[in-house]
Amino acid sequence: MEVMWRVDTATVRGVQERLPRTAAYTTVMTTLDRLFKKGFVERVRQGRAFVYRAAHSREQVETAVTAGLLTGFLGETRRALPLLSNLVDAVAEQDETLLDQLDALIREKRTAPRKERA
Repeated sequence: MEVMWRVDTATVRGVQERLPRTAAYTTVMTTLDRLFKKGFVERVRQGRAFVYRAAHSREQVETAVTAGLLTGFLGETRRALPLLSNLVDAVAEQDETLLDQLDALIREKRTAPRKERA
């Protein structure tokens, strides 16, 4: 996906040429086909080849993956506290400003009317 996010469109060969490591043409073709079937890339036939493009931006994919992980972890209350504790610890170690932003988001969510919290 890294290559697909850097280029507008690419064929299998185009992706293969932009990879940081050597990969067989058939490996790239299979990977792009799987990404297509999962909805991560779109493709259009041009002659005998498919031209691929990212179906979603990096931000959209990261948001969806993160939301899925969090929903899974937070689905059971007993699993939520260790996750949240580690998240806060990691944020605190990395960036004090980010910790302040997290705190502000929590305060904002607590004061929002119940309807907006969902």
